[in-house]
Amino acid sequence: MRIAAVQDSPVFLDRAATLDVVQKRITEAGEGGADLIAFPEVFVSGYPVWIDITDASAWEKRSQQEAFAYYLDQSVELSSSEFVNVIDAVRDSNAFTYLGVVERAASGGSVYCSLVAIHPKDGIVGVHRKLKPTYGERLIWADGDGEGLVAHQYKGVRLSGLNCWENWMPLARTAMYSTGAQIHVAAWPGSVGLTEDITRFIAKEGRLFVVSVGAVYDAKMIPDDFPLKNQIPDTGKFHNGGTCIAGPDGRWIVEPVSDDKGIIWADLDIDEIPLQRHNFDPTGHYSRPDVLSLTIDKTRLAP
Repeated sequence: MRIAAVQDSPVFLDRAATLDVVQKRITEAGEGGADLIAFPEVFVSGYPVWIDITDASAWEKRSQQEAFAYYLDQSVELSSSEFVNVIDAVRDSNAFTYLGVVERAASGGSVYCSLVAIHPKDGIVGVHRKLKPTYGERLIWADGDGEGLVAHQYKGVRLSGLNCWENWMPLARTAMYSTGAQIHVAAWPGSVGLTEDITRFIAKEGRLFVVSVGAVYDAKMIPDDFPLKNQIPDTGKFHNGGTCIAGPDGRWIVEPVSDDKGIIWADLDIDEIPLQRHNFDPTGHYSRPDVLSLTIDKTRLAP
């Protein structure tokens, strides 16, 4: 299976322009023969980089309220005509696609960190909302649910995906392993420090391929009219990519890529997986469901 992991920058907090970037990358990946395309966490319309470098937790601070409203305005409605264009691009590419988006809730006042699974023929087949936003992210994103803890099949291969630090949640990983996933997409905001250890660990633990994909962010991306612009240092890089791919033996197929933008390619031999599961299958022969079991509530908790 040919993998296209997109390490790029969004047009920060500009939904329409970032969706254009997404469509171009999908087209490029399709022309390159991709079977699976993976984008970073909340690529559309960007990771809330200000939460770690401003007074993000200040109570009823007007500038923080304005920043949230700005972010909300540039979030994604998956039923919109704009997003239909992405679905069309996926169809034309003939490649299954995982795309990280800031998904606007039906209430209009909340957003989720969502990983959207798009099938070339069937359109959106899954929307996984991040179970627990990490640290300062909880000031911006709502809690997700278990509906998206499933695998999707394409060309005979079972695919799964999680957002960022959910990949550190043992039970979330176990939920993915229990689906029989063979390729797991781990979507990150973008950092070698985030991906260099856990990618190989998940691959070795789950005896599957892991595609970790991250974005590149720097201060020049911040729009001039963003309410917290004056609190954000105008030099330096917030996220440096870190896209990488590991095999079911825990070895690197592609080591973490820093700073560069583009598509990172890999051709994966799915037949390697059963060889590596000979001595360890975490939710199969090397499990004890009579002693240890996992219950998953797959109810969608909010529209």
